Amino acid sequence: MSDLELMGKKARAASRILGTMGMAEKERGLRLGAKALLDGKEEILEANRADVACAREKGMNPGLIDRLMLNEERIQAMADGLLEVAALEDPIGEVLSMKPRPNGLLIGEKRVPLGVVGMIYEARPNVTADAFGLCFKTGNSVILKGGSDALGSNRAIVHCLRKGLKEAGAVADALQIIEDTDRETTKKLMTMNQYLDVLIPRGGAGLIRTVVENSTVPVIETGTGNCHIFVDESADLDMALDIIYNAKTQRIGVCNACESLVVHKKIGEEFLPRLKKVLDKKNVEIRADEEARKVVPEFARATEEDWGKEYLDYVVSLKLVDSVDQAIEHINHYNTKHSEAIITSNYANAQRFLDHIDAAAVYVNASTRFTDGFEFGFGAEIGISTQKLHARGPMGLKALTTTKYVIYGNGQVRP
Repeated sequence: MSDLELMGKKARAASRILGTMGMAEKERGLRLGAKALLDGKEEILEANRADVACAREKGMNPGLIDRLMLNEERIQAMADGLLEVAALEDPIGEVLSMKPRPNGLLIGEKRVPLGVVGMIYEARPNVTADAFGLCFKTGNSVILKGGSDALGSNRAIVHCLRKGLKEAGAVADALQIIEDTDRETTKKLMTMNQYLDVLIPRGGAGLIRTVVENSTVPVIETGTGNCHIFVDESADLDMALDIIYNAKTQRIGVCNACESLVVHKKIGEEFLPRLKKVLDKKNVEIRADEEARKVVPEFARATEEDWGKEYLDYVVSLKLVDSVDQAIEHINHYNTKHSEAIITSNYANAQRFLDHIDAAAVYVNASTRFTDGFEFGFGAEIGISTQKLHARGPMGLKALTTTKYVIYGNGQVRP
């Protein structure tokens, strides 16, 4: 039996124990896991500094380095996330329905764990703690395969969390990490149907496409984020500038950052010079269509590739449109079904945008940066699903469960 298969066997055994654990036991495991992260922060930061140094030597772009980098505040946020998950209502065992049939059978449906979750992700070490917390709370064991750029950080985080589980008297194999960076190992993980119940890829478009196309394990697809903000002709322009500045520059390396702007032509002459002035504060490059460049010639020229691109950098595309319908058509054509926003004072346009935009999260007069499990009150997220089956949007506790029918009888046989 290979090391990976042994890991799968341990995860399956752990899932059977986790599935029967009580709420108090799971809360204790999460609380001691959070404490272990804080107690081990120097170990984690030392490993992360080495990862970041290597990434810089390789020329990793600033957005990805920001994703990779940890500090005391981010470790505290990971611990706080575990504590918030611990305090949330436990969905496992929830009875969704219980109805009698004419033949006397009592048929009910209740929420149960998925079993074993596999996760393949890139340079986001905070995901390690989030995935553990959500899976543990829902009675799932998890096997993690992080990117090689964050291997030291992930290894240190898992070491601390497993220490917390042992102190809590819980099964440490609820959380395992694959340290082998060979691509063949990743491919093998994608075909471990006998051990994995679901596989979740989280990262760039290339990673997600590879998993979707090659996995024989059921996949929950978490998408990239080409997120748009449409500034309607009725928009409060000061509000629009504040929202765009936040959505584009607060953190450039995250999937809910704004990558594309769509602006109504009627406000172009007034709005675009102000937009440039605001985004110049962070040296954001604006790649615009020819209509917009007539207003502000300093804008770079956009190409067809720009309309659908997730930059993860200080770059944004800009398109001028004649109407809310044209904006909707453009966004639905180029978006990744993640998060889209309209800035408007027109109720009818807001509702039209909400009704016709095809995305996991659609905003009116707010930043796309709020598409996040913590911000949605889930404590954390295991990913943001852009598909439509099983789960969509930030995936919290309920997204990591399935249901089971339970049937009570008193001797019935089918005629």
